[in-house]
Amino acid sequence: MDPDFSRASGGPSFEFAFNSVNFSDRVLRIEIVAGDDAPGAKGAAGEGCSSIADWARHRKRRREDLRRDKGGEGWPTSRHHFECGKYMSEPANIKIEADERDTYEETNEEPVAMIEESPPDIGQDGEDGESSDSSWNMECNQVLRVKSIYISSAILAAKSPFFYKLFSNGMKESDQRHATLRITASEESALMELLSFIYSGKLTTNQPTLLLDILMMSDKFEVVSCMRHCSQLLRSLPMTTESALLYLDLPSSISMAAAVQPLTDAAKEFLANKYKDLTKFQDEVMNIPLAGIEAILCSNDLQVASEDAVYDFVIKWARAQYSRTEERREVLGTRLLPLVRFSHMTCRKLRKVLACSDLDNEQATKSVTDALLYKADAPHRQRALATDVLTSRKYTERAYKYRPLKVVEFDRPYPQCIAYLDLKREECGRLFPSGRIYSQAFHLAGQGFFLSAHCNMDQQSAFHCFGLFLGMQEKGSTSVTVDYEFAARTRPSGEFVSKYKGCYTFTGGKAVGYRNLFAIPWPSFMADDSLFFINGVLHLRAELTIKQL
Repeated sequence: MDPDFSRASGGPSFEFAFNSVNFSDRVLRIEIVAGDDAPGAKGAAGEGCSSIADWARHRKRRREDLRRDKGGEGWPTSRHHFECGKYMSEPANIKIEADERDTYEETNEEPVAMIEESPPDIGQDGEDGESSDSSWNMECNQVLRVKSIYISSAILAAKSPFFYKLFSNGMKESDQRHATLRITASEESALMELLSFIYSGKLTTNQPTLLLDILMMSDKFEVVSCMRHCSQLLRSLPMTTESALLYLDLPSSISMAAAVQPLTDAAKEFLANKYKDLTKFQDEVMNIPLAGIEAILCSNDLQVASEDAVYDFVIKWARAQYSRTEERREVLGTRLLPLVRFSHMTCRKLRKVLACSDLDNEQATKSVTDALLYKADAPHRQRALATDVLTSRKYTERAYKYRPLKVVEFDRPYPQCIAYLDLKREECGRLFPSGRIYSQAFHLAGQGFFLSAHCNMDQQSAFHCFGLFLGMQEKGSTSVTVDYEFAARTRPSGEFVSKYKGCYTFTGGKAVGYRNLFAIPWPSFMADDSLFFINGVLHLRAELTIKQL
């Protein structure tokens, strides 16, 4: 492997001093103990975990076993055992001892570097005599082998607060030449890589599961630089849904979550990009856990028909994942509803929000009220809310397939409504030469309608122009006669100027409109900033009246 493959940037390299008697002041004795994750055991790291998914299942199984073990006797400690807080929270993980120091000092023999030894307290039958009456202790204390390496306390303490505390805590053991670490077999490779990194700033692997083990080990010993380096290497590797979800779960599994923040951010971005088309991946997304759903819903690039579809998906997912009403309501209220952009939902759907039994009534009412106030606000205020750092997530439009509308409805003297459609300049620019933009549906007297903006040829096919059309959703034998009027805001004063009006009877889902709304060619329409695009936005209005039902 290229030695520069995984070199961490910055800082001097002490690779020459690693495990060197000439540059070391202490000896570290590493006891590798047996466990259910020992080499050869099913699910052991490095052997059984051939993929990220295997690694995740193995870690989950270990956490469940540890939770069960905590209900029994604590990990047996020796007379010179260092209690290291969180490091001792997992049995058979890390144990600091000084039991062997007297032996080394009495014989005055230097241990052979990296030599594997058979533990002196294990009999021929493989049982520890001192703990033969405790099957739990036998399983966890059985030492498979021992490695001894030369270490520099200054180098280790400079990179690891754990070792700094160990070598400077003022206790008798901090003055000894020998220290003992006790780890499980699955942690051996990760620990050796970590110790090598502390000296050299390099890792010798790009295997994802081992990098994750090294990252977890770095967290235990508080080596932030190695955690960041592992995070950087993992980000450079191809990501999958399984690995992205695992990275999102890392902050809950480690104490120094900030060190892996770039990795979790990359995982969120991967999930948001992969599943931005919810319609295409809906069945697959239904099985993604909560953290992944949050990452997807945070995206501004989510490609959905409208925000109504986002709300429907959230309710459907929550009902499938949480059978208990109380739990479902809690998850929706605290985690998912804040990610739904109610301000861009249709008024018809907002009414259904108020009636949804899965939501807290007070929270639903507030969300709907805020949405209606936003819809009634002036356009410049809406733009300000969408660009403000504190409110942008709540009010920014996504990549909707159907453009949101503001609709004002009247019942008397006739069923009537006014629909306002705003199109950004860049959206209009993307219409050329034959594109279309459809609005969300809006309803009048029980009938569904929509607006569509087109770039098309004029009636003589002489040039491209901007057209606006009104369509009815329902198809079949339904017949509805509508008086309509199209207007556009052509000056910053806010006045809408009527462009065309007429009367049309809709049958079979047909549409009516005008190919050249502004009576000018497309290049002139796009070039005239002051006439049509007020602050980069084209403001259109359609007024509909049904006089006879």
